[in-house]
Amino acid sequence: MNYSSKSLEDLVQAFAKLPGIGVKSAQRMALHLLEANREESEYLARAILALKDNVHACRICFNLTEEETCSICSNHRRDHGIICVVEEPKDLMAIEKTGGYSGVYHVLGGTLSPLDGVGEGDLHIKELLERIDAETKEVILATNATVEGEMTAAHLAAMVKGKTAHVSRIARGIPFGGALEFNDAVTVAKALEGRVDI
Repeated sequence: MNYSSKSLEDLVQAFAKLPGIGVKSAQRMALHLLEANREESEYLARAILALKDNVHACRICFNLTEEETCSICSNHRRDHGIICVVEEPKDLMAIEKTGGYSGVYHVLGGTLSPLDGVGEGDLHIKELLERIDAETKEVILATNATVEGEMTAAHLAAMVKGKTAHVSRIARGIPFGGALEFNDAVTVAKALEGRVDI
């Protein structure tokens, strides 16, 4: 679409690059900001810059944080003997939203995908193995129910067995091909409750 303003066109194109945002939605957001007062636009700009400047990976679990250690890893009320392994921070957020899990996490940063050139060294697998010690009671493999997620879970299960008392996989309440972030809280909670031994 041709716009009479290069600035408007650039903003629409920038918004349209965001996941889940089509051109029509991007246009609506751009026009909203154009009609909004300057403070609202400046607030959005500052929030985006603060996100880029301040948010980084937790040194222990690789969750998103502004501190050296995230609020979950530094919470002494959490059960540090149970580690739930997820692909991305968005998957951790989906589980936290259920309110039914009190252990800690480990974010892999993706899944094994040989066809895409993603191997063990590209993920936080080494760090996971270093975290598992005599205090670790269980490792829950909560990768997504995709071909890559299943392959990653099977690979991790083989590596983790013998290092901890219990290795489990979340149940199949999550449909195959589905991602944790797109499921409702009840489905995610039931999948976590119904996890099975590997």
